Amino acid sequence: MSIDRHRPLSIGISLLITAVLVVLSARSFQVQHRDEVLYPSDGLTRAFPLSEVNPHLAGTAGDTEVYVYEGSAPGGSVLVLGGTHPSEIAGYMAPVLMIETLHVEAGRVFIIPRANASAATHNEPQEAHPQHIVIETAGGSRSFRFGARFTNPVHQWPDPEVYVQPISGTTLAGVEIRNLNRAFPGIADGNLTERVAWAITELIRRESIDVSFDIHESSPEYPVINAIVASEVSQEIASFATISLQLDGWEFSLEPSPPNFHGLSHREWTDHTDTQPILLETANPAMGRLRGPTNAELAVLGQDDQYVKAAAIGAINVPFDEEGISIERRIARDLVAIGAIVEAFNMLNPERAILMGGWPEPAALMEDGLGRYLAPARDGTSPR
Repeated sequence: MSIDRHRPLSIGISLLITAVLVVLSARSFQVQHRDEVLYPSDGLTRAFPLSEVNPHLAGTAGDTEVYVYEGSAPGGSVLVLGGTHPSEIAGYMAPVLMIETLHVEAGRVFIIPRANASAATHNEPQEAHPQHIVIETAGGSRSFRFGARFTNPVHQWPDPEVYVQPISGTTLAGVEIRNLNRAFPGIADGNLTERVAWAITELIRRESIDVSFDIHESSPEYPVINAIVASEVSQEIASFATISLQLDGWEFSLEPSPPNFHGLSHREWTDHTDTQPILLETANPAMGRLRGPTNAELAVLGQDDQYVKAAAIGAINVPFDEEGISIERRIARDLVAIGAIVEAFNMLNPERAILMGGWPEPAALMEDGLGRYLAPARDGTSPR
């Protein structure tokens, strides 16, 4: 009987390669679970975990930071929600930029940049999305996670075959049970996603928030794109703002909140709180089905030859050329819309005016780049 003298060596090499892959995978997994360091502006008044509103979130992956900016003069209150879907990266980065530049003269501004903190800890399967994007600042590189649409299954499992939306009884695909924007108004002691949704809704009620923003992105071929989505209670301020934005050269469509599509932020905040809710939607080619190679550059630069061709034959719903739709342009759209809607609220409610600003003008942001206005990276600083 012959003995393969090389077999022990090949087994050893295979085990070594396996061990290296396990270590690299574990490191990648750990990095994705680490919150980015944010550097709030001097206008920050306080910050607290969402578990202060819903204690059922304490110690879970759904707990997340709430940043509060209060002016010296009284006024109304605003909530800006980012990261409902962390794969919609400008919907996260717009609140981050606000956190790091915001100053409030009158009223209060609440910002939750990582609404679904669990969803930021993993990627969408089979989408080839990057784990993070990198923004160059004056102090070096800053990395921000490119998460997923749904709560991490590590934190909430199993999915049912069919998800029955608790408010309406509507049946959806089972995975939608982990979609924060199908879980509102939430359940205080429900599953993790429902607990987060309840805490955000309760924050709006408890703090008497006047205007609430939920910031999203979608594919350029999506029919509701570059849009302001408003329910019946926020149609007036949204209408004034849309006209003002269009006069300034910003093309926005004004879309109604479907009264029978339950679980969405703008629908359930209308039905269960006294706020005026707004959802913002920008076009991100990294979210689309027609995109070419998928990488961090696509998410940041927004340039894609496939979408240029699609635009030429009228297959998408936004203009698209070689310049693309950069993350700066998408963030600028969100910020000008927030500003215009708050101005409309102030015009109609002067006794509760909210005076806030500090973020860069759209033209400056698009010309100088996002990194020019984010705080420089600092070594040894703990997350806030």
